[in-house]
Amino acid sequence: MSTPPAFGWKPVPPPAAITLRGRTVTLEPLDAERHTAALWQAVRGHDDLWTWMGDGPYATEAALRQALAEKQSAKGAVFLAILPTASNQPGTSQPGPASGQAAGYASYMRIEPAHGVVEVGNILLSPALQRTTAATEAMFLMAGHIFDHLGYRRYEWKCNAGNGPSRRAALRLGFTFEGIFRQHMVIKGRSRDTAWFAMLDSDWPARKRAFEAWLDPENFDAEGRQRQSLAAAGRE
Repeated sequence: MSTPPAFGWKPVPPPAAITLRGRTVTLEPLDAERHTAALWQAVRGHDDLWTWMGDGPYATEAALRQALAEKQSAKGAVFLAILPTASNQPGTSQPGPASGQAAGYASYMRIEPAHGVVEVGNILLSPALQRTTAATEAMFLMAGHIFDHLGYRRYEWKCNAGNGPSRRAALRLGFTFEGIFRQHMVIKGRSRDTAWFAMLDSDWPARKRAFEAWLDPENFDAEGRQRQSLAAAGRE
């Protein structure tokens, strides 16, 4: 087998704790002091949110604050709080999350600048943030930062193979399913098979156009319902 030719790759910078702003959402560095109260209100009483997470649920606000402080100072990961600035929620009459309050978080993790590879993970979306325009735009902003600003080659999404909603979300967002790593991890005392998805820099231009078409205000009616799905936008 011949050796692949060199292609002049140079390492890229690691993602930093930054602020990303969109039309319906702002992401900012996770701060336990600033964000705990709002996040506690958003997740309290919803222990099911932690079913597929590596941590939680938390019985008290103080316990959540401690966990957020540990994430804030984590080595090798950058956590961003998700703050919706508008409450568009296509396809449902449920109210959106309070504007300007943290309603979830996500992280850049398993960062490998030498290879141009990074994963988006530890995604926590409170019930008020789920299925909103803000949640989709948050994922768009994070991907755009990795590809457009930092120049990464590969953006990964991994989840428990049994986590159907996460697997569907990865496909909806334009990640490609790559397979199952069997008995990959032990999480909360249980064996985990891991489903792997990825988006490449060569995929991104088409994915970006789909996101931009879907996020266009003209794609939503007066009640905030989408006129066409993200998948349909990607086919145009």
